[in-house]
Amino acid sequence: MTYREALDWLYSTQLFGIKLGLDAPTRLLREFLAFPSHLTKVIHVAGTNGKGSTSAIIDSLGRSLALRTGLFTSPHLIDYRERVRVNGLEISEEKTARLLSELRDLISDWETHPTFFELTLALAMRHFSDSQCELIILETGMGGRLDATTAVPADVCVLTPVSLDHTKWLGSTLHEIATEKAGIALRGKPFISAQQEPEAEKAIRQITNQAQAPLHFISAPLLAYTLSLPGRHQQENAALACEAMIAAGYHLSFDLVKYALQNIHWPGRFEKINEHLILDAAHNPHAARALVHTWKSEYPGQKALTIFGAVQDKATTEVLSILAEITSEFHFVPVHSERGLPAESHKVEQPSTIHLNLTSALQATADQRTLLTGSLFLLGEAKALLIKKTTRQSSQ
Repeated sequence: MTYREALDWLYSTQLFGIKLGLDAPTRLLREFLAFPSHLTKVIHVAGTNGKGSTSAIIDSLGRSLALRTGLFTSPHLIDYRERVRVNGLEISEEKTARLLSELRDLISDWETHPTFFELTLALAMRHFSDSQCELIILETGMGGRLDATTAVPADVCVLTPVSLDHTKWLGSTLHEIATEKAGIALRGKPFISAQQEPEAEKAIRQITNQAQAPLHFISAPLLAYTLSLPGRHQQENAALACEAMIAAGYHLSFDLVKYALQNIHWPGRFEKINEHLILDAAHNPHAARALVHTWKSEYPGQKALTIFGAVQDKATTEVLSILAEITSEFHFVPVHSERGLPAESHKVEQPSTIHLNLTSALQATADQRTLLTGSLFLLGEAKALLIKKTTRQSSQ
């Protein structure tokens, strides 16, 4: 298959939906020879907010140590290949096409078809194996206990802040969601957690105690360094990342950490496109509060024109009420996703404008201090539009 044909086939597997469980990904990794070697260390990152940023910081720390790193994240913003990186470089189109062709042949007679996410994980792990990665960082897709990434044995488990999200799949209370996410814990393997709400902390202590996993909570942000990612929450993510690397057995010097934290590349997290436009993926209340704190720190006394779009099953009303503190006027746009909410469905007390598309909103706010936030799908669309590229988004 060509790269385009391979992606067409892979995207068609989204029809099989989301299937939580470890039997299918374990079989896929085994038969595709995609498990990591005994020489490779694996850091597994779960949580609700900050998973991607924390994973990117760990990757930067590993590369600063001259380790060959493999980074697996999701979803992508513009290009599918963003999900699979070795030493910061995306997997090539040629390698993607070849591995997806092999995967299609491998599973052609399977009674139960693997999901889009499971296939992407298998592709990533084979690429990391072929590349002889010394450190692999795996970001969970959703949940933890039954997430496909949990089929890969980890040396260190990391949990970023937990909040209410994906309640359809993970439970309706913070305790239930934390229980699922802490389910990545492994017997005897270090478990490093961000500070959590009391209800979540209780669940995490119960799960790690049962798993006999040594538990350590981060008590303070990392304040002595300058990060390329703005915001106090990123300083907390940096503290979490450093503790994870130490738990994995790596020695971190001051100069190494300083260099790594100044050279993190992770788009869509208070990303300043230019002096007027900032992008941030605040799609739930916890993330929205972090965004407001960062905005007030970066632009004290200033308010934004906020371009916003969201998908179903998110606490959109609460997110908008939080963002209202830093917003002078909202500009609502539709999100191009099967779960996208219509722009007119959003209600706020501030002045607001409904746009038919994102292009219209960007034109209306041009040359003014603008915050574009909400769904990651919207951020991907915006970045593709700004650099004049096409994007192919997925539901997983």
